[in-house]
Amino acid sequence: MNVNIQTVHFDADQKLINYVNQKISKLTQFHDRIINVDVFLKLDNVVHTIKDKIAEIRVQVPRSEFFVKSTSKSFEVSFDEALESMVNQIKRKKEKLAA
Repeated sequence: MNVNIQTVHFDADQKLINYVNQKISKLTQFHDRIINVDVFLKLDNVVHTIKDKIAEIRVQVPRSEFFVKSTSKSFEVSFDEALESMVNQIKRKKEKLAA
């Protein structure tokens, strides 16, 4: 499983990178043939207000691709919400294939 983490409009500290890598590694529990995972962490550029943090996750598996996006006031919360949504998508897809 190849993991790419990209940050847009800021530089992530090592603690955030480690957090993302640790959580992403758990995806293999739900799908054993994950090829590539792209994580995008962005700052929403709203002028003169508190910036929202956006987490996007794209997971590629053979013959499928999953994408989720979540926004909140912290990267950890955004990433956790996106990851939870990703797990649900993968589970639904596996159930559909098994049926």
